[in-house]
Amino acid sequence: MNDIKHITAENALIENINMRGRTGYITISYTVRERNRTKRIMLVSLVVTNSTKLTDQFGNPIRMGSFRIGMVVNASFSSIMTRSIPPQSRAFSITIIKEKSTSLIEVGKVISVDVFGDSGYILTGEPRNPSRQTRYIVGRNTKLVNKRGDRIRLREIRPGQIIRVEREPFQTLSIPPQTPVLTVQIIS
Repeated sequence: MNDIKHITAENALIENINMRGRTGYITISYTVRERNRTKRIMLVSLVVTNSTKLTDQFGNPIRMGSFRIGMVVNASFSSIMTRSIPPQSRAFSITIIKEKSTSLIEVGKVISVDVFGDSGYILTGEPRNPSRQTRYIVGRNTKLVNKRGDRIRLREIRPGQIIRVEREPFQTLSIPPQTPVLTVQIIS
C-alpha cells in the first residue's frame, strides 16, 4: 500500500451506492482545482472491501450500510484506476463529514436542555441575548454522542458544555430561531 499513490477527495458527494457480493461500490463526485485555477468535477466509483477503513464523523468505525446517497465524505483511494466510465479505484478510507450535502455545521455553548421523552430542545448562544441564541430541535433520529463518539441520551447534555451540531439548512424566523438537528457531539 505504501508504493501506491493515494488520491484524497475532500467534501465529496456520494452519488450512488452498490453492493455486489462482499464488495461495495460508492460513487463519489468531487472538485479538483486545475493549475490554471479552473475547477473540474471528477466522478469515481470507489471499490470498498474488508480492508477499507470506514468511519463516521466522530471517528467511530462503521459498516458499508451506514452510507447514504447525498452524504458528504472525505475519501482516500488508489491512483490506479480502471478505464471505465466512471473509473473504479480501490478505496483505502472513507469518512462521513456530513449526513446531508445541504446540512450546516455549528458550534455553540449550551444554555439549557429541555427533555420530552425521546425528543427535546437544546438552547445555545449568549444567555441574556435571545438574538444571539439558537434553539435546536432534537428528534428520535438525532445522533447524540459524547467526546469519544459514544452514544448518549439528551439528558446527559448539560448547560455550559460546548457542542458541535449538524443541522438542517432552514430555520424559523423566530427569536431565537429554531431548527431540526441531525447530530450533536459534546466537544467540551
